[in-house]
Amino acid sequence: MADSDRKKVKIMVVSEAYSADLRGRQSVRTTFKLSPRYIDALSLLAGQLGIKQKSLFDHLIDDTQSLRAIAEELQVRGTLRENRIAKTFVISRRSLESLEQVSKRFETPRDALVEFSIERILPLINEEKRKHENRKILSDSLEKFMHQGRELLQEADQLLDREDPVFEKILNMVGAVKSGCDEIDEVIEKGKRLEEF
Repeated sequence: MADSDRKKVKIMVVSEAYSADLRGRQSVRTTFKLSPRYIDALSLLAGQLGIKQKSLFDHLIDDTQSLRAIAEELQVRGTLRENRIAKTFVISRRSLESLEQVSKRFETPRDALVEFSIERILPLINEEKRKHENRKILSDSLEKFMHQGRELLQEADQLLDREDPVFEKILNMVGAVKSGCDEIDEVIEKGKRLEEF
């Protein structure tokens, strides 16, 4: 085989592998019947972590080793009997194929595999709830700090000219603290959904 033919074969092999990888990342829609608590858990954690729900879902399902362990546990434990609602998710084709393979191999319902996969993130939600409560405590302290900053600015306004470099620095510091407090308030507001979970 000539060198040019070998290069063509290598390029074709690499190209086919690349195409297969891209097809695996392709998004597909699929519907699962899940309990509302697990649907909320997935949505809540994705929002709290600032990632797409698809990314979190794919992360849970792509872990075939854990998926197999869950399937084996479900064979012993059985599936839960709860009210379930149909929910359509966007996931990667690779995740869906992985889920279906494990489901068929262990004769376990896909919905149960998904629910028990989501169950693994519940400790993360509890951790986020704890952080949220701590942020609220810090927010109270920051409010007091902000109040002290305003008082200092008023004092500087009485003692110095507004063009004075020290007054300007204090004004900038109070402005920066106010901006930081506003951003922290947004984080806390976003976390309020955790309080109801």
